[in-house]
Amino acid sequence: MDGGSDEQIDVRSVVEAVTADLSFGAPLYVVESMCMRCNENGTTRFLLTLIPHFRKVLISAFECPHCGERNNEVQFAGEIQPRGCCYNLEVLAGDVKIFDRQVVKSESATIKIPELDFEIPPEAQRGSLSTVEGILARAADELSALQDERKKVDPKTAEAIDQFLSKLRACAKAETPFTFILDDPAGNSFIENPHAPSPDPSLTIKFYERTPEQQATLGYVANPSQAGQSEGNVGAPSAKTSYVPNGTVGATAGHRAIAQSNSTDISDNLFRYSAPEEVMTFPSTCGACTEPCETRMFVTKIPYFQEVIVMASTCDSCGYRNSELKPGGAIPDKGKKITLSVRNITDLSRDVIKSDTAGVIIPELDLELAGGTLGGMVTTVEGLVTQIRESLARVHGFTFGDSLEESKKNKWREFGARLTKLLSLEQPWTLILDDELANSFVAPVTDDIKDDHQLTYEEYERSWDQNEELGLNDIDTSSADAAYESTETTKLP
Repeated sequence: MDGGSDEQIDVRSVVEAVTADLSFGAPLYVVESMCMRCNENGTTRFLLTLIPHFRKVLISAFECPHCGERNNEVQFAGEIQPRGCCYNLEVLAGDVKIFDRQVVKSESATIKIPELDFEIPPEAQRGSLSTVEGILARAADELSALQDERKKVDPKTAEAIDQFLSKLRACAKAETPFTFILDDPAGNSFIENPHAPSPDPSLTIKFYERTPEQQATLGYVANPSQAGQSEGNVGAPSAKTSYVPNGTVGATAGHRAIAQSNSTDISDNLFRYSAPEEVMTFPSTCGACTEPCETRMFVTKIPYFQEVIVMASTCDSCGYRNSELKPGGAIPDKGKKITLSVRNITDLSRDVIKSDTAGVIIPELDLELAGGTLGGMVTTVEGLVTQIRESLARVHGFTFGDSLEESKKNKWREFGARLTKLLSLEQPWTLILDDELANSFVAPVTDDIKDDHQLTYEEYERSWDQNEELGLNDIDTSSADAAYESTETTKLP
């Protein structure tokens, strides 16, 4: 390493750049490092930057002037997201434009192509900022790198890889349709939606809760063996923690039932005492660090709606907080569509219960969010619009990227301005909640819901596909119905 006029940058300065507060105009750090191909010295450049509406990232780019080796990586300088994400991109034959979509792949993400039984595990490719075409081309290049040596040692394996590479390259040229799946339990990966803020017909996004094994992989659990223990003993305190089950409703038998996870005894000893003004507290496991924590729950009846279960969890170990509202009672036979005409400030203050299965539609903006996009929440009309704006800004990461066309930038700016105007009530607009399970609610402003002419409820029959997605087609209650009928018959004199 030449110590002449070149500026010496140590690792500590790079680490300080990563941990420093991010601002635009962040410095570019240059470090001389060894090339792994020719063992000569090359140059690695580090830049801590912010992808607008996405994440703080550390971009590193290496270049060797001796052999021409080049590579780049993306590491996330921000926090791990509360939930994992899974992107499903349907690529049709002949659709070449779809390969230009930008892709952020974090170090924990897995890429799959089910049609080829092909999977790129997290350890195979590190974090990268690329396109769909770039990821497929990189995978093909890495598979074919040692083919010449492999043909000499194991000809059969080399021939099988050649056949697979021909299929992979056919997909990379859009000669055959395939599905591109990006699954990241950390929630820090992303596939561009060129139609944003409108829905993308080719792209499906799902968010999910991480399993204990995924928590351990991401470093939430210090000892990986805790993942299996927490799965087998949900709600049971660990051996190193003196955790005493407690509750504000019920007696000693109820405490013992909770500790033993005996659902029958819990219902017998606790639920019969429950009332809207009473809160039950029982031990559970933190969804972030898997340590024992407390969950508070109570059941209440919302006028004009139904019975609901409110649950709130807090963890003293890591500070994680979570609140949920679950519907009570049986699954409704029909779905429900709620339409609200927003005209004044009072309408913005209406209470809104949006369930996990509810989709949000605002016709004036041509905006449609599929069910599960925002999760379940208890908020107001104003809060719902604010959450939509923040969620769109977070998910659609390349809205103002340098490579984005100016027309698309202007399109997003215009949509953001129109979304903000909804809250200023410059003109009336319509909010539609479409819930297949009829578990959503918008509060009326009149004493009788029938007198609120701005609010309408419409019930509809679910389709077979909707029931299939909800898992209702597989439910068989014939045995329970027969047992119930036999019990009723026995009670008759």
